[in-house]
Amino acid sequence: MNQALPKLTIKDYASDQEVRWCPGCGDYAILKTIQKLMPELEQPRENQVFISGIGCSSRFPYYMNTFGFHTIHGRAPAIASGVKLANPELDVWVITGDGDGFSIGGNHMLHVLRRNVDLQILLFNNEIYGLTKGQYSPTSQTGTRSPSSPTGSIDFPLSPCEVAIGSGGTFIARTIDTEAKHVSAVVTRGHAHSGASFIEILQNCPIYNDGVFDQVKDKKIAADFKVELVHGEPIVFGKEREQGIRLNHNTLKLELVDADHDDVLVHDETNKVLATMLATMRGPDFPVAVGVIYREEKASYVDESQQQLITARA
Repeated sequence: MNQALPKLTIKDYASDQEVRWCPGCGDYAILKTIQKLMPELEQPRENQVFISGIGCSSRFPYYMNTFGFHTIHGRAPAIASGVKLANPELDVWVITGDGDGFSIGGNHMLHVLRRNVDLQILLFNNEIYGLTKGQYSPTSQTGTRSPSSPTGSIDFPLSPCEVAIGSGGTFIARTIDTEAKHVSAVVTRGHAHSGASFIEILQNCPIYNDGVFDQVKDKKIAADFKVELVHGEPIVFGKEREQGIRLNHNTLKLELVDADHDDVLVHDETNKVLATMLATMRGPDFPVAVGVIYREEKASYVDESQQQLITARA
């Protein structure tokens, strides 16, 4: 710990702005978790910058007592890249949603991940456009009824974590808005990662898509519908941890088996093929994977850029 830093608390990271989200919105839980986590990272508050695009989640910078920008739709990754390159000493956080990050902002998200820019990207996924009154988003499930799809969406949804892996991301994780300890643990690891960390947070929208993640959030049944990934440990789940996941070597597909089966997979964060399969698992056939799905050590774009500057000046 840097003894020169003053001891901060959650109150130091809460701004004086009135928090204005709908009652019951998952954004409240995420905000409190991040405000509580920031002092534990033991970094100067003046070095923290939160940058957002457009959407409900993009109010976030107003509520953090740090520096920040509320920017334009989908462009937060590009603006955050500029901030980080201009001052590598800063911790730069990108706050975005499933529409902001993967619809109009999909191109920017792809490039910030493939470049491995040293940012913490938190994607709030409620599978709907909340700010603009409930249109279906790139992550909405087929059949979602909304003002823009009254008879049900015919789109095929994308998996944010799968797209992030395919884009060359080097730290990919998933967590759940109301699981404060899990969110903190995953975000802490993402913050320590050198390069772009991408964390999908499953988040409830009580107004336009209420209950879409109930199966993984309801404590009475969640154990049967989600699997917590831990590097080096078997991939098992269930109330009694009685179910496991294995790879069928004939079909090259995942399948469910008893947890004591010889072929139960052991999670390897560095296995991109396995990570891609785990990222796309969902009900009703499979549990949703949470935790660190994929991790790769790779040169940071910011570090490489700074080295170029040093060489050029020399």
